[in-house]
Amino acid sequence: MSEQEQEKDRFWLIVGGAVLAIVVVILLIKQSENEKFAPIKQQVEQENAQMNIRVLNDSAEK
Repeated sequence: MSEQEQEKDRFWLIVGGAVLAIVVVILLIKQSENEKFAPIKQQVEQENAQMNIRVLNDSAEK
């Protein structure tokens, strides 16, 4: 009976380890994507800031 209980404990440890490994891999991939697209995101933010200034300047002149 104790051997069966030990097998079950190992099964859930293996399942937990596999789930943890999958989550870690997904997080590493997402971090890699964030780093890869950081310059593009910064450029878009700069363009949006410039467009906001233009809109504010146009409305102030009217």
